Amino acid sequence: MTASSASSASSASSSRRPASGGPPGSVDGPGQAASGPPRTGVDTEPDRPPDADDSGLLAALLDGMDAALMAFAADGTVTHWNHEAARILGWTPQEAVGRPGLTGWAVRAEDAEGLQSALAAAMRGPGRQVHDFALLTKDGHRVLVRTQSSAVHAADGRVAGVYCAFSESHTQLDLERAVALSEALFEDATWGVVLIDADLRPAVVNGHAARAFGRGRTALLGRPLGDVLAQGVEELENAFQHVLAEGAPPAIAELWVTLRDGECELPRRCWRSGFVRLASPLAEEPVPLGVAWLFQDVTELKRTEQDGSLLRFRAHQLHRAGRAAAECPDPAEAAAVHLDFALAGFADHALVDLARTPAPAPYGAVDADAAWDADPPAPDGGPGAPARAPRLVRALASPAGAPGPSEAVPAAGIPVAYAVGHPAFQAYARRGSVRASAGQDPAEGWAAARNWPDGTVHGLCVVLRSRGRTLGVATFLRMPARRPFDRADADYAEEVAARVAAALDLAGAAGV
Repeated sequence: MTASSASSASSASSSRRPASGGPPGSVDGPGQAASGPPRTGVDTEPDRPPDADDSGLLAALLDGMDAALMAFAADGTVTHWNHEAARILGWTPQEAVGRPGLTGWAVRAEDAEGLQSALAAAMRGPGRQVHDFALLTKDGHRVLVRTQSSAVHAADGRVAGVYCAFSESHTQLDLERAVALSEALFEDATWGVVLIDADLRPAVVNGHAARAFGRGRTALLGRPLGDVLAQGVEELENAFQHVLAEGAPPAIAELWVTLRDGECELPRRCWRSGFVRLASPLAEEPVPLGVAWLFQDVTELKRTEQDGSLLRFRAHQLHRAGRAAAECPDPAEAAAVHLDFALAGFADHALVDLARTPAPAPYGAVDADAAWDADPPAPDGGPGAPARAPRLVRALASPAGAPGPSEAVPAAGIPVAYAVGHPAFQAYARRGSVRASAGQDPAEGWAAARNWPDGTVHGLCVVLRSRGRTLGVATFLRMPARRPFDRADADYAEEVAARVAAALDLAGAAGV
């Protein structure tokens, strides 16, 4: 745009330059108006030289260009020299315009031949030509510049001269590097890059980011992030607003988000994010253009770190529980200590029910299909073999109200009123663990139907085994604030249950 504007402006200036040396627009000499009949009437205006406004516009365009510009007549005389050229080389327009070429003052004699050949080629050839030259500043230093040269044609089509727009080579290289970096980020980057405009909506999205969102690159443009994110939108928009107001944060941020898939929500993802404020370099004061958001999906890494941290914590809890239980003179008290240490960060409540002698049939009979949860019975009396449901009597329980240590329940011998198919019966029959969950929308009375404390939505029943015998069932319960139990939770609960069972067996609390 700069070069073409200068070309047309220079062409106009060259074609209108008077032969008599008068000011632009004069024809017969200084002070004489252009020929033509005088205007009469009420709208008569004072005569003015033609193109006077165009000359002022040409001067303003040349001086306002970001690039330096110099122009030459067909004989090599310097005809134009703008302020940016004066800034780079130090020669003022008054010192430059009218000189016969650049040799000896703006270019060394050794370099003049190459410059003159390039300018001559630009006058003969079509289009623009790009060259690198070493020019001289007024104080004698050499400056490497990159030039774009093109011929200037008069109104009749003849070549009237050549213009040469130039800038310092390192400035041009910086610009090219910035453009190359931008192109690489949006084409080949292995992390997501999203440009957010001042309205907090995506303006440009690279391929990696589009794949992370599960959308096409153009499908995200101009849409609120809430259309594609179910969770994490508030945190992201807060970060964008902070960057627009204060600048980039001092460190990267790890944000957990949940993507939308129609009406469904996909599993949570962790995006390690960095933010950079974009400002216009052309404004006198920095004007925020938006935010560059760079992110990388580190979900698997974070989950691995969390799993490792959880394993270390649970191993530490087991170690502390063993040390504390070793100091208890009563084995039943040691069992309660193991239960209390297990609850920390794991569950909200814990129950221990011990098996007593089964009642005669049909009292307490269990529906095999419900108890085994569709698992086929094992032959020869194995873990899945049919058996009468035991009488489970409460032995230990954590407080259901305010937090506190687990306490032994008075031995009244009355069995807990578990319904047929209760998870505790299933765990006893399987000699393993059974998980139960109320789901996202718990039914009214779900916990009461299982004889668990109000508010319980997740349960885990594990069998108590010691010396080859089943002593009872330990139950761990969670409230809605916690997630459902998983396989790793079951493994930990089984480890705790083995220690509790050993302590209760030592105390003889099983009644055998």
